[in-house]
Amino acid sequence: MNTKNQELEYVEQQPSHTRSLLTGLVVGGLVGAGTMLLLAPQPGARTRAEVREGATQLRDRTTEVVKDKVSQVKSKANQIKADVQIKAEDLQHQGKDLLVRQLDRVSQAAEAGKQAIQNNKVAS
Repeated sequence: MNTKNQELEYVEQQPSHTRSLLTGLVVGGLVGAGTMLLLAPQPGARTRAEVREGATQLRDRTTEVVKDKVSQVKSKANQIKADVQIKAEDLQHQGKDLLVRQLDRVSQAAEAGKQAIQNNKVAS
């Protein structure tokens, strides 16, 4: 059960890791683009085209990372859901078995009580 708690904590931490990763990608891209603009020894039109291309590549990579992370989180959530359903079914079956055993005990005790009453009547 401790492993399940650790897995839940890991899944719960995923959004903050993804957010940190996205923030890093965006900030890094912006810093790189700004540096490129300031230090570029080429014409402005060419530099702007390269910045656009770099921004497009950054957007595409970021989109791919986000999709991958979302897919991983969904997959893990579905696995946890399936595990919980299996455990709930097991507990339900255990509860039914326990109830049947208890009802059998009560039935046996009632039968024994009837026998004792009948034996007392016959002996009296």
